[in-house]
Formats: sequence, structure tokens, C-alpha cells
Amino acid sequence: MRRLSAGLTAGALLFVATACGSSDGGSSDAGASSGGITTVKLGLIPIVDVAPLYLGQKKGFFEKQGLKLEFTTAQGGAAIVPGVASGQFQFGFSNVTSLMVAQTNGVPVQAVANGIASTGVRGKDFNGLMVKKDSPIKSAKQLEGKKVAINTLKNINETAVRQAVRVAGGDPDKVTLVEMAFDQMPAALDQGQIDAACVVEPATATIRSQGGREIASPLIDIAPELTVAMYFTSTQYAQQNPDVVKKFQDATAESLAYAEAHPDEARQIVTTYTKIPPNVLDQVTLPKWPAEANRSSIEALMKLGEEDGLFKKTPDLDALLP
Repeated sequence: MRRLSAGLTAGALLFVATACGSSDGGSSDAGASSGGITTVKLGLIPIVDVAPLYLGQKKGFFEKQGLKLEFTTAQGGAAIVPGVASGQFQFGFSNVTSLMVAQTNGVPVQAVANGIASTGVRGKDFNGLMVKKDSPIKSAKQLEGKKVAINTLKNINETAVRQAVRVAGGDPDKVTLVEMAFDQMPAALDQGQIDAACVVEPATATIRSQGGREIASPLIDIAPELTVAMYFTSTQYAQQNPDVVKKFQDATAESLAYAEAHPDEARQIVTTYTKIPPNVLDQVTLPKWPAEANRSSIEALMKLGEEDGLFKKTPDLDALLP
């Protein structure tokens, strides 16, 4: 598959990531205890997926565990992985494919908590492969020879686009992938800079508000109820700080359960860290936030990644998953 880079490199992204959850803007002493509270830096993407952690921080679930989260945003999981591995972040949020790529490249990371899952309902997922309202493209097969945006290359969205094209009877090697931040995709699609976009909420709802159409539910083409992303840390940090990891896991589990049970609050918290207009908010489709990862769906994702040549060797899921 031909690939074009329309964004920053992963390394550059780490230097320009925007601190958005703390007034100290990423101080070097994050992780130190202050008054019984340990501050941990968390690298994530400003999308609906991570709403439970913003909600959990607001509700005091992390404070109850003696933790304070300091959020820093990046374009995708591939940009967050090196930050966690280097100790810039204590924890990160990443799609599962990027974690498998990192592991097979010798990057010492391990998942510690579940993140999100697909809804498993075609046409009603938080992710979609979308085109503009007047596009002649009706199916993923017609993306051959076309330009499709994903947030970062060699991640779950690359696999999703390729699989959607494959399922529709097309040749994924004839599609050109363009790297672009999710929040830039609606405008780029509307202006004709790209032919299609593999987006997640709130960009999915934004494109719908522009009259855009979904031509495939690519995550569901990979596996029903696919585990899409997880929270992770470095193996070194996990070994040296098992107590902090356990507290993070417990608070995250409570946050996921609360968000799943209170969708209106989860949807509303998204307005605090994205630029989604209020009139688009009601159109946002929330992902599933299950307590546990779906191992069989990750195995299906791994097999497709191997088929597409994303890994140097077969990922060790026993070592990667909690």
C-alpha cells in the first residue's frame, strides 16, 4: 500500500504535544508524591475514546486511589509509545496494533488496563470510513487509486482500511494512505484534499453534520466487538512501581464502568478537551468501555497485521496483555 505522510513524525509530535490537564505543563517531577497524592503523566489522543479518564478524574476516582492524572495529547498511539518507553509519560493510551508493533520492535511496553471496544453494530460505531456528501464513492472497493486519511500509519486504522477494502472485493495495495490528525480530517474531506477518512468520534459526528456518508464500518470488518485500544506503561515502570500501576488499574476500571453506565456524562465531558460544537455533540456515537479486553478479537487483529507486514515477528500477546 502506498503511504504519504501529511503530519508530523512521531518523535516530533512528542515535542509539540499539548499539555492540557495540568497547570505545571509537564514538570519533570511528575510521579513524585505531594500530600499523599502521586502525579502521573498520561499520554493520550483528544478523542471520545478517553472520556472515561477525564470523567474519572473529575469524579475523584483517581484521587481516591492517591493519584492525579496530568494529561498530554498527541496525534496517535504511535506517537505516545516512545514517550512512555522513555519515561516522559508513566502511562499512555494506544490502539492495540501500535502496541504490538512496538513490542515486536523491541520497545518494552505492556498493557495494564482495557481502553475501548467497537460497538459491533454496522453503521452505528464510533469509527467509520467516510466520504463527503457529493462523493461518487459508494463502497470501500472504490477506494482503489484514492487517497484515504488515517491518524497514523502502521496502526489499527491502517489494518481497518485495508480489511474494509479487502472485504468489499478491492485491492488494499492500490489505496494511498495519508497520515492526518483526526480533528483535521473533516475539513480536509470537505475541501477535497482526501477522498475518504477513517475517523473516530467526535470527527465522525462532525463529518455527518457536513452531510458526509459512511461507506464501511472498518473495525467491525476486523472482528465483532473488537478491542481497539488499551492503556499501557513501560515494563520497567511496571516492575518498579507495581503499587502505582495497581492504583491506576483500579481507578481506570471504576472510570470505565461509570462512563459505560452514564453515557450522557461521558458525552458531555468530551466538550472539555475537544472543540466539538454543542449542536454536533448529540450525534456522537460512544464506543463500548468493557472492563476486559476481548482476546479473540486481538488475535484476529494480529493475524491481519501479520498479513499486511506490520510486525517484524509474531507479537507475544501473553507478555503484552494484562
